[in-house]
Amino acid sequence: MTKYRNSNAPASTATYNRTIIETPTENIYEALSIIAKRSNQINLDIRKELHEKLDEFATHNDSLEEIFENKEQIEVSKFYERLPKPHAIAIEEWLNEKIYHRNTEDNNI
Repeated sequence: MTKYRNSNAPASTATYNRTIIETPTENIYEALSIIAKRSNQINLDIRKELHEKLDEFATHNDSLEEIFENKEQIEVSKFYERLPKPHAIAIEEWLNEKIYHRNTEDNNI
């Protein structure tokens, strides 16, 4: 998770220059499609790791008695809430040219 924790992506809404985003593909829709796919990958990674960490705190009993709050579980949840959103991380990766992409329709034989 350290790779997402050290991200410089803004935690709130930011405005980006359209020409900078579309420059690598020369098509804004293709660029946004690539960013959206990367954002979904990041979201799945974060969600998987969060569920793994929260499973450590799960109680597997069938009784519906008192449910207690676990401080460690709350801290883990708060940590993940403070992370930048997956779309912000994906845009940052796109702007820093960390996302590999290729056009499968190019016939460079």
